[in-house]
Amino acid sequence: MTQSKPEPTQGSGARGLWSSRLAFILAATGSAVGLGNVWKFPYVTGENGGGAFVLVYLLCIAIIGIPIMMAEVFIGRNGRHNPIASFRLVAERNLAKPAWRLSAIIGMLAAFIILSFYSVIGGWAASYIGHAAAGDFTGGTADSVGKIFGDLLASPVELLIWHTVFMALVIWVVSRGLKGGLERAVTILMPALFLLLLAVVGYATTTGHFGEAVSFLFTPNFGALTVKGVLVALGHAFFTLSLGMAIMMAYGSYLGNDVNIARTAVSVAIMDTVVALLAGLAIFPVVFANGLEAGAGPGLIFQTLPLAFGNMPMGSLFGALFFILLLFAAWTSGISLLEPVVEWVEEKTSLGRTASASLAGGACWALGIVSILSLNVWSDVTPLGMFAAFEGKTIFDLLDYFTANIMLPLSGLLTALFVGWCVARESLKMDLALDGGAFALWFNLIRYVSPVAVVIVFIYNLTA
Repeated sequence: MTQSKPEPTQGSGARGLWSSRLAFILAATGSAVGLGNVWKFPYVTGENGGGAFVLVYLLCIAIIGIPIMMAEVFIGRNGRHNPIASFRLVAERNLAKPAWRLSAIIGMLAAFIILSFYSVIGGWAASYIGHAAAGDFTGGTADSVGKIFGDLLASPVELLIWHTVFMALVIWVVSRGLKGGLERAVTILMPALFLLLLAVVGYATTTGHFGEAVSFLFTPNFGALTVKGVLVALGHAFFTLSLGMAIMMAYGSYLGNDVNIARTAVSVAIMDTVVALLAGLAIFPVVFANGLEAGAGPGLIFQTLPLAFGNMPMGSLFGALFFILLLFAAWTSGISLLEPVVEWVEEKTSLGRTASASLAGGACWALGIVSILSLNVWSDVTPLGMFAAFEGKTIFDLLDYFTANIMLPLSGLLTALFVGWCVARESLKMDLALDGGAFALWFNLIRYVSPVAVVIVFIYNLTA
């Protein structure tokens, strides 16, 4: 297979580049660090036995997450266009069929759909800041705290207001472009997020149960780890790095040729994992101090933790800080979910950046209304309820199911297969700046191990 050497500066003059490697790392980490780290990681760790699960999760990050992230960034930087155009260009240069760009199409569509309901959940976090600061959780019981969450879900008007606020924040940042929007936002929000997280961890050390949380997270208990737990770790390692959504292709298209993709991907993975572990250290001491269940499931953040904060000294202050942290994490992820779609609209139409962001974000906001209504007015509507696998699933549930279980793994699988089997090895070596054993390791992972692992996750998710 032969390949014409890509023009290293193609498009870079018109579209701009990240001002530094750190700016890209902060942006990519901001994309990866979201509700999955602060919300999902702690409760799936709790459900699957703690330390042993964390160990398997870290291994999966290394053998699946990092190789596929490198592949996505490679495509973006090589193409210097929106994800679909970049995929097509890289395919053409490697004499591969342009149909491979289906991976980017699926990823961009998934990002659009995910943002539509992700914005609704981000609105929950925003609304809880006020509840915590006002002391609404203080002295609360499981019933009173549960009622606050239930009342929120039951009110389409309140949900719409917070959904609109969250989406407006996302559109505002993306509309300001690369330097004035994305880069400025992440250089403020990511350090702020880390500081808030450290503040909440510091508070957690005063609960008297911090050592118990450390032991729970970092002492492997393989007896508590099941095959299901391993597969959950495999799936979460893939999703936590924002893979399969065309985000890293979009961000990679702004990356300078002097930046080492491998070192950058490793840095993002490390920072993402550190945030997830810190979230666990922030949450579990509070949970244990109040005799609550570590594997409380999705309700951990919006029902279990408010109950805990409401019955602890300075709980209102640190509860508010925690939900500000959650909002920041959701905001940075929301920005990254909208960016690939806006990049595509901007390149395919005559619209400017602001109009493209408004159009794409407005369409996403409109789709989000469907998710809002499925939580209350349309809660009995189950479009695929005639099938046993989808019995009882609302529209909100279905959007989540199809994106997480089908679209993201499929996009990630196609990307791994394309880069592993269709792109010239010399081109990969040159662009990734890997030689010898390091390149051989990555190449074998992206060619064999990562695709097999994604297929396993794909089959497990469809049969679970």
